[in-house]
Amino acid sequence: MVDAVGATTYSGYTPGASATESGSDAKTATLNYESFLKLLVAQLKNQDPTEPMDPTQQMAQLATFSQVEQTIKTNTNLESLLQRTSLQEANSVIGRTITSEDGKISGVVKEVTLYTDGIVATLDSGEKLVVGPGVKVK
Repeated sequence: MVDAVGATTYSGYTPGASATESGSDAKTATLNYESFLKLLVAQLKNQDPTEPMDPTQQMAQLATFSQVEQTIKTNTNLESLLQRTSLQEANSVIGRTITSEDGKISGVVKEVTLYTDGIVATLDSGEKLVVGPGVKVK
């Protein structure tokens, strides 16, 4: 379930389920990639036939193009890996007892909400607790 803030709430996790990628980062990378490709094609189309582009510069630009493509693929794979790790971490606390670092909040995790910067557990008492450093899981 996705709430108004854009967080995804899970009350359980099925291994192998796909996760939705972060749209804004992927769109920005795609726009940069497409812009680079359009610029390269325009440059090739509009070069002066009497003074063509230096082949060394052309090869350097094509190499840069390849690096941009590989960087985008690497970022996509890394994002997918981080999402799977977050889902596994969230799944591992459901049904377990967690206690805040100061000991003031404690209870059994009923569900978790995944945000881009962390996990918030909803306890059986209705209280919410950020799962992070210092939180004890039993």
